[in-house]
Amino acid sequence: MATAATDRPLAVVTCGPAYEPLDGVRRITNFATGEIGAILSKALLEAGCEVVCFRGEGATAEPPSGVVVRSFSTNTSLAEGLQSLPKEPSLIFHAAALCDFEVVGIDGASGDQKLSSRNGELVVRLRPAAKLLPCLRDWFPAAAIIGWKYELDGTRDDALQKASSQLVEARSDACVVNGAAYGQGFGMVRSDAPLVECADKEQLAAALVGMFLQ
Repeated sequence: MATAATDRPLAVVTCGPAYEPLDGVRRITNFATGEIGAILSKALLEAGCEVVCFRGEGATAEPPSGVVVRSFSTNTSLAEGLQSLPKEPSLIFHAAALCDFEVVGIDGASGDQKLSSRNGELVVRLRPAAKLLPCLRDWFPAAAIIGWKYELDGTRDDALQKASSQLVEARSDACVVNGAAYGQGFGMVRSDAPLVECADKEQLAAALVGMFLQ
């Protein structure tokens, strides 16, 4: 007999970019296609999970099929979506590229809904945005939480150290690290296990599923 959806573990995937509005039509955002979210959602579905994928509005990759897909725009809208989940997730894969900064003011702006180039030079003032990943442990204390660390600067050891620091700061169970600082492929960092290296997104998804569902 098939297992009812409510009896299956709920896996939540976040992917794609968030944005921070500058005015009514312009925004600051990240380069993130959402592809890893589609690949991971498919792997989780095939492993028997009920899957909810939160996908940034700016994602360009094909959305995953066969799972619940919810759109988000800003950091805040993603946080609200996660907190409105109908049941406690068993797994959270937080791969979304959220905004690291939020706009606190624009010097030289007139206050209109659309900034005018006729105003001349503008100065945008930013401040660090609140991190979402460290909140997940308080919201979902029983879930396995996997974060991401994308690093461009420094060495491979620097990237791995930042991933290890994230585990402590966010109280998460694993951190996926990639980017120019890490090098080719992906690394999966845990405090209680050796580094797992994956050549591509498909291998990464298989490794994550194998580690947290078996």
